[in-house]
Amino acid sequence: MKQITAIIEKNSDGGFSAYCTDEMFSGMGDTAEAAKEDLKQSIRHFVESSREDGYQYPEWLDGEYEIVYKFDTQSLLQYYAGIITPAALGRLSGINPKQLWSYAHGKSKPREAQVKRIEEALHRLGSELSSLSL
Repeated sequence: MKQITAIIEKNSDGGFSAYCTDEMFSGMGDTAEAAKEDLKQSIRHFVESSREDGYQYPEWLDGEYEIVYKFDTQSLLQYYAGIITPAALGRLSGINPKQLWSYAHGKSKPREAQVKRIEEALHRLGSELSSLSL
């Protein structure tokens, strides 16, 4: 199955965009979910239009494919700000909450090592939450 990667970013107007890194597809919306859905719709529209007009398009679009979504750090922190505060993420990752706030608001950009710490902390939290039972 073909995998394509799409980046989700929060725009300066508060909306979101989702764009493929290796393909020509993109989508926009008021939320990350809306941008993802718009991206899927743009792919469907491209295939339908290409078929109707007799244009060639990549064969993999007729089969099964998976879109792997990735957030940039700032957009991820802003998107989940109502759920995971800088203080909570700081406790999980060992990164100063003020620094996390700076990342979320675009005042500074995290180094790759910091991005990895944030990602690992969120994965640990997700793993713990998925193993819970009530």
